[in-house]
Amino acid sequence: MAEQVALVIAGITGGLLLLLLLIGVSCCLWKQFGATFTYEELPGTGVPSSVQWDKLCPLGARTQTSSQDWMALSSRVWAQFPQDPCPAAELLPHATGSNLGDVCVVGTINPELYKFPGDKSETIFPKGCLGWLWFSVEYQQEAERLLVGLIKAQRLQAPSETCSPLVKLHLLPDERCFLQSKTRHRTCSPQFDEHFVFQVSSKSVTQRVVRFLVYHVDRQRKHQLLGQVLFPLKEILERDGQCIIWRDLEAESLEPPSEFGDLQFCLSYNDCLNCLTVVVLQAKGLRLQEDASFVSMFVRVSLINHNKFVKCKKTSAVLGSADPVYNETFSFRADPTELDTASLRLTVLQSMEGDKSHELGRLVVGPYMYTRGKELEHWNEMLSKPKGLVRHWHALCHTTEP
Repeated sequence: MAEQVALVIAGITGGLLLLLLLIGVSCCLWKQFGATFTYEELPGTGVPSSVQWDKLCPLGARTQTSSQDWMALSSRVWAQFPQDPCPAAELLPHATGSNLGDVCVVGTINPELYKFPGDKSETIFPKGCLGWLWFSVEYQQEAERLLVGLIKAQRLQAPSETCSPLVKLHLLPDERCFLQSKTRHRTCSPQFDEHFVFQVSSKSVTQRVVRFLVYHVDRQRKHQLLGQVLFPLKEILERDGQCIIWRDLEAESLEPPSEFGDLQFCLSYNDCLNCLTVVVLQAKGLRLQEDASFVSMFVRVSLINHNKFVKCKKTSAVLGSADPVYNETFSFRADPTELDTASLRLTVLQSMEGDKSHELGRLVVGPYMYTRGKELEHWNEMLSKPKGLVRHWHALCHTTEP
C-alpha cells in the first residue's frame, strides 16, 4: 500500500515538472518568433525633415491664404476653399519645436485649420452710419396677414453714454396707428426677438410700406429719434416664405417739404462699365390733384444729351399716398466723354383717368452746363466717388414746359 502511494506522488511530481518545462520552452520560442517581425523603416518613407520639405514644396508653392481662398456659401457666411495642393509647413499639425520630422504624429488634429473667419460686418462701421436693424417679414396671402419680426439692432448712436432703445412700427400710408416694442435698457446693441401682426389685404399689400422708427428713451421718458428704416412690401412678393433682412438706419429729414414736394434718389457711375445708375427712393409732400378720383403717382427718369432725349424709364405706380416709396433702380449707358453734355431729368406725375397724367414737379441733375446748387453738387459728388451710391434730397419745381 505504501509503495502505491509513493508511485502516485512521484507521477504527479513528474507531470508538474514536465508542464513547467513546456511553459519555459514556449516562452523562449515566442520571444524568438516576435523578434523576427520587428518593424523596419523602409528607405524613403520617413517623415520629411525641414530640408526635405523645401525640396518637395518650393517656397513659391506655399502661398499664404488670401481672400481668393474663401468662397461664399450663403449671405454673409464664408468657408475656406482648398486651392494649395502643397500646404505650407507651418500649417501642419505640430507641437513646439522646429524639426518637422520629430513632431508629425499620425492622428494629430490642428484646430487652427478648422476655424471659420469671424463675421466682419459688425466690426466694420462706416463713417456716418446711425446703426443697423435686423428684422423679418412674411406675408400670409390666404389669411391676409403680415408677420413682422423685430430681431435686433446694432451700434445705435445714442445721444448719451447709455442707451434705452425701443422701436415703433408703422404701416404706411397710415401714420396714426402703430405697434411698439418693449424698451431695452442700457444697451446700444439691443436684442428684441419680438413679433407683430398687421392685417393687410392682398390688393393693397404692394402699395404699403413698413416703417421702423428707433427711439432712445431718456430718464424723463422722452423719446429721441435715432433713425428710421423704410421697407416696401412689394419686395417680399419676389421671395418665398419668411425673409430676414438688415438695413442701415437713416436720419429722418426734419426740414419741411418744399412747395411742390421733394424727391430722394441716388446716383452712381461705373467708369469700367460706362453705366450711369439712378435709384429712385421716395418722395414726400407731393401736391396731389384733389379732384382726381384715382390717386396714383410714378416717377419718370429721362437721360438727355445735348437737349435731346436718349432714353426714358419710369417707376411703378404707388396708390393713395403723398409720400410714396419706390426703391427702384435704373441703368443708362453713358460714355465718360458724354458726362459733360448729359443730364438727368426726374419728373413726378400723377395718373389721371384714361391714359392722361398730371405733372406734380420735376428736377434736373447734371454738369455745370445745365444745373447749379444742390443738383450740381450731387452730380459732381457722383463723379468724385466712382462706383459709390450718392444719396440726396432735392426740391421739385413746377414748370409749364412739355
